Amino acid sequence: MLPLPRRIAVGIDTVLDRTVAPGYTRVGQAIRRRLPTWPADPDPGALAGRVAVVTGATSGLGLATAEALARLGAGVVLAARDQVKGRRVQQELSERLPQAELQLARCDVSDLDDVRRFVDELDVPRVDVLVHNAGAMPPERTESAQGHELTMALHVLGPVLMTELLRPRLAGGRVVLVTSGGMYAQRLRADDPEYLQGDYSPTTAYARSKRAQVELLPVLDQRWAPEGISVHATHPGWADTPGVVDSLPTFHRLTGPLLRDAGGGADTTVWLAATEPVPTGGRLWHDRRARPTHLLPRTRSGDAERAELWEWVRAQLDLPPAP
Repeated sequence: MLPLPRRIAVGIDTVLDRTVAPGYTRVGQAIRRRLPTWPADPDPGALAGRVAVVTGATSGLGLATAEALARLGAGVVLAARDQVKGRRVQQELSERLPQAELQLARCDVSDLDDVRRFVDELDVPRVDVLVHNAGAMPPERTESAQGHELTMALHVLGPVLMTELLRPRLAGGRVVLVTSGGMYAQRLRADDPEYLQGDYSPTTAYARSKRAQVELLPVLDQRWAPEGISVHATHPGWADTPGVVDSLPTFHRLTGPLLRDAGGGADTTVWLAATEPVPTGGRLWHDRRARPTHLLPRTRSGDAERAELWEWVRAQLDLPPAP
């Protein structure tokens, strides 16, 4: 059989992406893996001697990411809020990967004071890969320890603060924000980042916070560029994780047979962490390809809205402006 021309392969990949289903399912990923445009896997041992920190590492995508990074040779810090569960997961991973260097550290990413403590106590001289995976979709409007709407605290404020505090140890490293395809349905609400207006919807709040992550990508990539830190975001498609089961039971019931496993959902995050050369930062990725950040005209944001959101984030975290 003659190889598929590259332009046709790109066209197939793009159609899968724009139609959402089946592109976000395990079917879409299986098709893409067979196209000539699918990038090569990272080399075995690609992360040997490197250190990776993964938040929300005790289940779902976070656990799959931590295990895959360890299999590539990285020493992995499992950052988890639930230490009982964390110790169990650490033990299970150690049994599967007896040569892996695994460290458990407590961190509630939504609590800014706990993020500061976590960074102060983190016992590693450097961080080569930082994966912001911790996430939640509370059923009603909930506030963090500092009084911020929880999804914005957990998905935006906490990750930005953690990265900012780790900048000296992250020099030359990579930061990956695990976002969600759900953000495509929402526009940036820089005018209401705390979701104080209108009736609260958990799925809308979640998607808004993920939209905020994606909108801030170029800002963060530019801010941390002086240290050689590249910033990326990935969305996993539709993956079968405990978070989906708990937060979206109807969706899980209807799409269950088509959902990717956690490893499939974490694939691009791991690829971005380990592939060489370092992909261009400030972009959104899905199935190892940079994707558009908007699919609908009504969700498009301008530079002014992005700047307004960044100024809000900077003010909440008391960060100095970039030089």
